[in-house]
Amino acid sequence: MSNLIRSNSFFDDFLTKDLFEFNRPKFNRSELTLPSVNVKELDNGFEIHVAAPGIKKEDLKINLERNVLTISSETKTENQEKDEKGAFTRREFNYSSFSRAFTLPEDAEPEKIEATYEDGILKITVPKKEVMMQNVKTIEVK
Repeated sequence: MSNLIRSNSFFDDFLTKDLFEFNRPKFNRSELTLPSVNVKELDNGFEIHVAAPGIKKEDLKINLERNVLTISSETKTENQEKDEKGAFTRREFNYSSFSRAFTLPEDAEPEKIEATYEDGILKITVPKKEVMMQNVKTIEVK
């Protein structure tokens, strides 16, 4: 049984440790986080603020499907270094993504949703439907 434990430990170390240092920070799963989100209800609607520093505006996607508002981003980068002969000495790939989904309340007006991105903050405004005062009618109970 101790061989099995050592074997698992070896594979865990092999798969999770960076065997080639390349002077870059260590990957730590505990540091993975979703962007912080604040949702604020106002008299005339809702404001959703997403902290997304370092993300390009064109990498942000906002979709509305079946009354669910989804905010997402996906970026892929590739860095490579070559020696004087043109052979790869280092090649790194980086991929990052997030997705957050919010079910809109019944009084939201999805056709008028607007979004802006400034200083690393994505601001989404979701207006509420205007409630029109209707004629009050008294119904007689028979």
